[in-house]
Amino acid sequence: MNAITKRINWSLFILFLMLSVTPAAAQLNHGNAGAQSQLKNFNSSLAQVNMTFNFPEGFKEIKAPTTESFQFDYAMVLPDADFEIWLRVNTQKENEKLLADKNIHVSCADSLYLGVAQDQISSFTSEKKYMKRNLPEYILNRYNADGGSIYLVSIDDSPVTKHYKYAFLTVLQKNKIGTLLAICFTNDKGPEFFKDMNRASNCVKFRE
Repeated sequence: MNAITKRINWSLFILFLMLSVTPAAAQLNHGNAGAQSQLKNFNSSLAQVNMTFNFPEGFKEIKAPTTESFQFDYAMVLPDADFEIWLRVNTQKENEKLLADKNIHVSCADSLYLGVAQDQISSFTSEKKYMKRNLPEYILNRYNADGGSIYLVSIDDSPVTKHYKYAFLTVLQKNKIGTLLAICFTNDKGPEFFKDMNRASNCVKFRE
């Protein structure tokens, strides 16, 4: 167990290092004509929480899941790689209603993002043991966020999540405005996974 914990901590250190120094490029031609409505709706949701989005190079847009337990606005896959990302944007009012309906209590409005992550993790697994880290100040500043955290979760086998084994959740909050939830899926949480994640690490952020 100690060896596993050390390996996870080391992977997180590598992730933070990459996030702090490596920019992600953007491209315009990323989806077919039929996918444009999803992007349009996603951009509309982003505008409600004052966020920007640049499509990361090398990715391909796919249909985001919209089941009762998995309500997402946008999704991307990295072709020929074991890697996929789902994105969801919520306003503060939407988060307050979500947590009230689910009877999830947080200490204050500035901690809504913790409840959002907790709710989503419960849809992935009933397991209570998973890795959680609060994002350091320099990462929050990079995304113009006021709060945020990351989670590494072993998820239950499901066709909805395409039988992926692991989910890496990142949740960011802008106080009094809303949250972004980004989930990266993989079957192998080795170095390549963090490299792939870094390729999309700059695609969204809150405006100043």
